[in-house]
Amino acid sequence: MQGVLNLDAIRAEFPALAQDFVFLDNAGGSQVLGRVADRVRDYLLNTSVQLGASYAVSQAASERVLEARRSVAQLINAAHDEEVVMAGATTLLMHLLTTAIAPSIRPGDEIIVTETDHESNVGGWMRLQAQGAVVKLWPVSRETLELDLATLDTLLSPRTRWVAMTHASNVLGTVNPVAEVARRVHAVGGKLAVDGVAYAPHRLVDVQASGADVYVFSFYKVFGPHYAVLWGRRELLLGLPSLNHFFIGPEVLPYKLQPGNVNFELSYGCIGIADYLQHVGCTLGAAGTPRQQMQAAFDAFAAHEDALAEQLLGWLHERKGVRIIGRPRVQQADRMPTISFVVAGQRSEDIVRAVDAHRIGIRFGDFYARRLADALDLHAHGGVVRVSMAHYNTAQEIDRLIRALDQAIH
Repeated sequence: MQGVLNLDAIRAEFPALAQDFVFLDNAGGSQVLGRVADRVRDYLLNTSVQLGASYAVSQAASERVLEARRSVAQLINAAHDEEVVMAGATTLLMHLLTTAIAPSIRPGDEIIVTETDHESNVGGWMRLQAQGAVVKLWPVSRETLELDLATLDTLLSPRTRWVAMTHASNVLGTVNPVAEVARRVHAVGGKLAVDGVAYAPHRLVDVQASGADVYVFSFYKVFGPHYAVLWGRRELLLGLPSLNHFFIGPEVLPYKLQPGNVNFELSYGCIGIADYLQHVGCTLGAAGTPRQQMQAAFDAFAAHEDALAEQLLGWLHERKGVRIIGRPRVQQADRMPTISFVVAGQRSEDIVRAVDAHRIGIRFGDFYARRLADALDLHAHGGVVRVSMAHYNTAQEIDRLIRALDQAIH
């Protein structure tokens, strides 16, 4: 049926899924596509040379790395492939970005960060206080567990330079209205930096539609290698100083923000992500452009993941003593299949370790959203229990998890 995933074919794309283990820690890191690993191996064994030389293999290697940048640009809908900056992780990319921004910060400039973000999109901005920046915290509502736009309005001012927020919380699972936030931030002359790490595995990223000025996420959460991408509007990136060698000028994008250059083989491996998404879209009957094919794939992913999330949320909702940390049900695709909860009278670690014995991978902790854990007093439980699903998980696996949780929760 058009729009319905063939899970046998999907799972065959991920070699790790052949083992008798249930992977439900996908927000920490997804499983890797075979076609990604094949590209990494191919690059290392056939074109592992320095770029930019005159000989044929170097020319081929250079084209492969450029092809990877173009593929990522298409994946995220960047207007120019020069806007694609890649490095080892989202945390590193945000550190590079805020380091490049630092010389432009003046005493009294205001930066807003949220109470729900992973620290990767907080820490770098906090360090700009050394330049005289005033950092304001956008708190989460203790009642709704939402980032209220009315609260943001009270924080914005003509001195707002940057707002940093997550597209989807890696603990709450909530999808935030980043385009509306961008409109409000731009109205006061500020810029928006969006962490899409918890969003990109579940929805097709469109950096232009997001309204953001900077958008960042990690490929190892999106079925690829341990690598990451930062997109920024071309005019913004051109205005930043070079972080590379003194002879790499500020006009040299994206190299000026990639000290030591990209990882060649991991960049080339990332092409496999877009290849896979287009392939899935085609099998679902999608025609048109590559992005239309990828959109069809993500639409099917979202429908499947929503059903899995509802399967677990429905059970948790009926379980005595369980407190779901985030929206209690899925409504109109408004949450990711990342589900966190705590249980009255039990430590989260004890629950997770009991589930470990069933060969099911879930996780406990604050997931580097330390400020959120503090705000909601989640440390009293040792953090949350987090179950994070991906489109390759099955209803049978969620049933298996529920049986394990039924024994672990008392």
